[in-house]
Amino acid sequence: MEIRPYRGTDEAQLLAVWQAAMTHDTLSADQFRTQVLLDPNFLPEHLPVAVENGRVVGFVLGLTRQVPLFLQGLEPDKAWITAFGVHPDARRRGIGRALFDDLLGRFRAEGRKTVGLSPYVPNYFVPGVDVNAYPGSIAFLEQAMGFQTLYRAISMGADLTGFRIPEEIVALERRREAEDGVTIRPVTSADLPDLMPFIVKHFGWDWYRHAQQYLLEIFGDSPSQLCFLVARQHGEVVGYCQQRRERFGPFGVREDKRNLGIGRLLLFRCLETMAAQHVYFAYFLWTGEDAARLYSLAGFKRRREFAVLRRDL
Repeated sequence: MEIRPYRGTDEAQLLAVWQAAMTHDTLSADQFRTQVLLDPNFLPEHLPVAVENGRVVGFVLGLTRQVPLFLQGLEPDKAWITAFGVHPDARRRGIGRALFDDLLGRFRAEGRKTVGLSPYVPNYFVPGVDVNAYPGSIAFLEQAMGFQTLYRAISMGADLTGFRIPEEIVALERRREAEDGVTIRPVTSADLPDLMPFIVKHFGWDWYRHAQQYLLEIFGDSPSQLCFLVARQHGEVVGYCQQRRERFGPFGVREDKRNLGIGRLLLFRCLETMAAQHVYFAYFLWTGEDAARLYSLAGFKRRREFAVLRRDL
């Protein structure tokens, strides 16, 4: 067995080990390339791989700052590990220990003082090691490699089907506004001069970075290339139109208002917005003959035709 730095030709075999070993945190090739190889802090020597008979059977991914993170700088004493694994059919032969020994030795030679697993920003995959999915890994890290558990991070989720705000929360919100002047509303540009320094002061630069990414999309030239138009008549909504990148629709007009040309206005205004955002093609998957005539007015042509079928069992 050989332990050596990652090479570009290792990608497919490394990802195969990743999928087999990190079963709850699988990674696509695109994610590997963008979150690992294109991370400015990535160094091939910090991704040692174990090779046996010409086949990659294990890896450990480490990071150190090569470029500063805002005012946190290069953090020269710190190192991080964000992923590791040994293929199931190559375990219990000391491969994991050999990989960690190689990487930790490199960190020591560089003068690093601590290694974290895995609160590295910006490109960590999960907060740490899943205690239920990988209990053996935790035992290995603590007992064999000398890691200590600092705290537990909890990931949670919710099914929002039929979600409604409880009445007591609505009542609390009203009381807080009436008694304490507390208001909850969507962000506006007027908030930004106070909001951004507040985030840095109270939550740090990584939270600032996340907030900035969202706000740039809300207020800037969104990479999502979104358009959402609403039609009103005397203040009342009578139709809407939406679009994301090249895909147009759905859009619709209230049935009793379809003789006023509102659909055409929505269609053409949306196409105008798409063009301004440098979207060069518009398409949709489903319409009827009547609507097809409307679309043809804007230059749409037939591309495909589908039969919608059903079968009773």
